[in-house]
Amino acid sequence: METITVVGMSCMHCVKSVTEALSRLDGVQQVQVNLETGTASFENTKGLPAEQIKMAIRMIGFDVA
Repeated sequence: METITVVGMSCMHCVKSVTEALSRLDGVQQVQVNLETGTASFENTKGLPAEQIKMAIRMIGFDVA
């Protein structure tokens, strides 16, 4: 599992948005987003570059620390 810090989440709608954005990436599975810790954990089964994953989050209005 890989874990990244997502900046700007404030509600369960944010969690859902980040979960959906990551789940749409080919090779990203088992996405778990935690509002309390501000993190997203996932399996990167196809070895996607970190920048591609971060860009998917940035495109929906959040930042990655």
